[in-house]
Amino acid sequence: MKHWVEAARVRTLPLSVSGIIVGSFYAMSQGMFNWNIVVFALLTTLGLQILSNFANDYGDGIKGTDNQDRVGPMRAIQSGVISPAAMKKAMVLTSAITLLFAVLLIYFAFKDHYLLYSFIFFVLGILAIASAIRYTVGKGAYGYRGFGDVFVFVFFGLVSTFGVYFMFSKSIDWLLLLPAIAIGFLSVGVLNLNNMRDEASDRKSGKNTLVVKMGGAAAKKYHYFLVISAMILVLVFAFLNDFHFDQYIFVVAYFPMISHLITVYRNQNPKFLDPELKKLAISTFLLAVLLALCLIFFISDVVVNYV
Repeated sequence: MKHWVEAARVRTLPLSVSGIIVGSFYAMSQGMFNWNIVVFALLTTLGLQILSNFANDYGDGIKGTDNQDRVGPMRAIQSGVISPAAMKKAMVLTSAITLLFAVLLIYFAFKDHYLLYSFIFFVLGILAIASAIRYTVGKGAYGYRGFGDVFVFVFFGLVSTFGVYFMFSKSIDWLLLLPAIAIGFLSVGVLNLNNMRDEASDRKSGKNTLVVKMGGAAAKKYHYFLVISAMILVLVFAFLNDFHFDQYIFVVAYFPMISHLITVYRNQNPKFLDPELKKLAISTFLLAVLLALCLIFFISDVVVNYV
């Protein structure tokens, strides 16, 4: 069990649900809420993240990308504590459970009133599961061609935040695009850190991540853009929503992000970037939680009406 928990990479899980938190509580700030949608959206997203982690372990393990040159923590298949066959079975099981959660989520959101919406979200669910696996698995794995950033941005930023809000409202609020992009950028930032840490070993093994393609120096500038843009977008979102002064408490999450950027700027040894993954992931989760709390109290009578 210990090895499976490690393979699931628990430290990545809070980051994955950040978009769900923001989208759900934005809906709540408008008087819309349903715990069934929240719970199964969280379970579906967690399932996708765990599946992605298992698939990365499997794909990089059997391709030999995870080897003695890798800087980060040793993975399950690399260390031999989990066999490729067992990991493959775990991926199939996780895919089935995640799809079940997705179907239940769709049912609670639309039931039998919005069949077209149900079909669209079911297709999105299938695509998300397939994309989580195909990141490193197979000959055409897109993570080996520099497209991992796109997957993370789309599914853990836009789809996560916009998708769950749509399930509540059955409509699109374009203002939500600002925090959705912000969460997407920060999620990509964590992936970029991972790829910056592993640049040398990835380059040697033929894993052409975006960092390998652009080089370490450009990857740092790209990282600054992702994190700083995310912070600005959330500030603009708060301003356009006429947040009161005390609702800007979410900027507390900016302090560890700024500290993180300083560390990345000064870094000369990729192996020392590993702790920064956790720092940025937790900071993103903290930002999502604080922003959600601000949204709840944005309209003073929302909580009263909900109760």
